[in-house]
Amino acid sequence: MEFMHEAIIESEKNLKTGDGGPFGAVVVKNSKIIGRGHNEVIKNNDPTCHGEVQAIRAACKKLGTYDLTGCELYTSAMPCPMCLGAIIWSNIKVVYYGNSAQDTAQIGFRDDFIYRFIEGKCKDGEVLQLTQMLREEAIVAFEKYKEQNMTIY
Repeated sequence: MEFMHEAIIESEKNLKTGDGGPFGAVVVKNSKIIGRGHNEVIKNNDPTCHGEVQAIRAACKKLGTYDLTGCELYTSAMPCPMCLGAIIWSNIKVVYYGNSAQDTAQIGFRDDFIYRFIEGKCKDGEVLQLTQMLREEAIVAFEKYKEQNMTIY
């Protein structure tokens, strides 16, 4: 509960600063906080500066790695789809959250349309139009990467 309290404290910072929405998170490893973050979308004019992403960035910087295996994330609200992607890509396997997605929607932050898009439940172009082009040219970099025997996720 101590770490969830810290995530909530991070979320409350924006009630004073106006940096972004009331969302905060901490990344924990070996029972120590190694990264903190709160939503800074407005402050940075950057839609990716969610609390979870900021905490992950801080933890990665502190550890000098992009791999947060063995870490846990505590966040004041159910992570949005972007944050879930960042959490998964960073190899965090355990997340604790406070407010539900419904609680988040009640204050005007709706993620439901993004989930519907991911699930293929939106009409084409309703949320986003995706069009593949120039694959033959784009695949060259992938082929060269594969030839170099680098790890592909």
